Amino acid sequence: MARNRREVDEVDKKVKLNKESWQEVLGMLKFIRPYRTHFFAGLLFIVLSALTTLSFPYLLKKLIDSADALSKGQDVIKPNSIALAMIGVLILQMLFSYGRVYFFAYAGENSLADLRKEVYNRMIQLPMDFFSKRRVGELSSRLSADLSQIQDALTLMLAEILRGILTLVVGIGLIFYISPKLTLVMLSVVPVIVVIAVLFGRKIRKLSREAQDQLADSNIVVQETLQGITNVKAFSNEWFEIGRYENSLKKVVSLAIRNGKVRGLFISFLLFSLFGTIVFVVWYGVGLMQEGHLSFGDLTAFVIYTTFVGGSMAGFADLYSQLQKTIGATQRVREIMKEPGENVMVVREPLQEKYKLKGRVQFDNVSFSYPSRSEIQVLKNVDLVAQPGEQIALVGPSGAGKSTMVAMLLHFYNPDKGKILYDGMNGLEMPLSQLRQQMAFVPQDVMLFGGTIKENIAYGNPDATDEQIREAARKANAHDFITGFPEGYETIVGERGIKLSGGQRQRIAIARAILKDPVILILDEATSSLDSASEQLVQEALENLMKNRTSFVIAHRLSTVRNADKIYVLDKGQIVESGTHQELMDIDEGLYKSLSKLQFASVVEE
Repeated sequence: MARNRREVDEVDKKVKLNKESWQEVLGMLKFIRPYRTHFFAGLLFIVLSALTTLSFPYLLKKLIDSADALSKGQDVIKPNSIALAMIGVLILQMLFSYGRVYFFAYAGENSLADLRKEVYNRMIQLPMDFFSKRRVGELSSRLSADLSQIQDALTLMLAEILRGILTLVVGIGLIFYISPKLTLVMLSVVPVIVVIAVLFGRKIRKLSREAQDQLADSNIVVQETLQGITNVKAFSNEWFEIGRYENSLKKVVSLAIRNGKVRGLFISFLLFSLFGTIVFVVWYGVGLMQEGHLSFGDLTAFVIYTTFVGGSMAGFADLYSQLQKTIGATQRVREIMKEPGENVMVVREPLQEKYKLKGRVQFDNVSFSYPSRSEIQVLKNVDLVAQPGEQIALVGPSGAGKSTMVAMLLHFYNPDKGKILYDGMNGLEMPLSQLRQQMAFVPQDVMLFGGTIKENIAYGNPDATDEQIREAARKANAHDFITGFPEGYETIVGERGIKLSGGQRQRIAIARAILKDPVILILDEATSSLDSASEQLVQEALENLMKNRTSFVIAHRLSTVRNADKIYVLDKGQIVESGTHQELMDIDEGLYKSLSKLQFASVVEE
């Protein structure tokens, strides 16, 4: 009894999933709505194209029968007239085919572009936790392969289904009109072919899905290797990455060959069945001709219509397979669309007066664990106050929680407990775009976009003039090396800034922050990649930039934060010490003093 109940529940679950899947596919039709005029024009041309195609065998029958009648001296429509009518039908078919392709291309490409924009807009608004759980290659696949599959379903596949149904219905009607007896003979054979074709289709669909998944894994290997090409070459691991990719490709090839074997059997079976059916129909039709129940023109038209009907039936199996792929692609895209996004602007908006900050920041009893490892508490009851214009340094051993505090300042993540206040306002109650517009972040590991140096600096303020961009570069000690390039500020930095040195990338990131002119500045060891001469110049620029701004500085080299207004020392997610440099150095056995001694000793050894 319990087993039967479980089986019923599983069936209900499958029915519910299938219903939801179809609803999701149909929900994608909304993207065609703005282009419905072109879409319905395409549907009309499909109908007209199918009708002209189906009329051709009928005219061919008339042509053959008229020739036969003339040979017997009967008065009928002359073959020349019928031949001209057939040429006219071919011209109409050509025009209708052109219109069908054009209108569907217009509706399809525009709807796909709208769909891509919506998915991209949704994706870019998702919180950092979403991206921490997914690979870049996987997300890129959503915008390319999955959306293209959906677009094919919205236009081309729908068109083929309509054409197939029309051909099937009209074709069966016409062959039944020509010879009911021969039609019943033909239809008795076709269902067996269709059933076997569906079984083959299921096997092919399963293998195709496995091959697609494995190919996606291969693409991820390529993307990860290229993104980390510096590490690959630094560790001399080209051989390892080549081996990893080759192993992945071997699995792709193996699945593709298995798929090819099944498809080969399937195609061989279809060809044998199709031509076997035609042979059988012709053999039976010849008998009907000898009995005087059928003319040669009727038999010719019947065979052609039978080919159309059989092709449509065989095509439905492939369309069903494509539709299953579309449902899978739709489900993956809808997963992104259903994810809750951040409260960020999707169109540029000015800073509102009520959200303008003076720079006071407070961590009020903040505790936090990353969602992916909720059992590990990264921050524990953190209390911190920064007054407007103060320079706050965060120091401590690796893994103490410094970078997490920076991520929470930017509200990449929200506190599990406690709150972060900006001028007394809870950060959760402020639009994130309004908050982040007033902050600038210079990370330790700088990532530049693949455009020009000018574009990367201007990212801090897209409305900045060329002179403002140059002035920001001067303050960051970047102007001299930029003008040293032949293209100057128009120099292409390459993927992730690979054409520049680490120090150069860091100075461009600092210039970007300077150009933004933020209220709250966040520096994650921003001078770590600079040589001694550049570090001194940039440090002076940063000190000038930090004046009258609330600044949070993550420092591994304690010598860079000796002049900070307040230094907070973190250890295992807790603030264990706080004060000025001198106050912390006065604490016997203090962590800050211990770290200072270790760094001083290492400098002396060097």
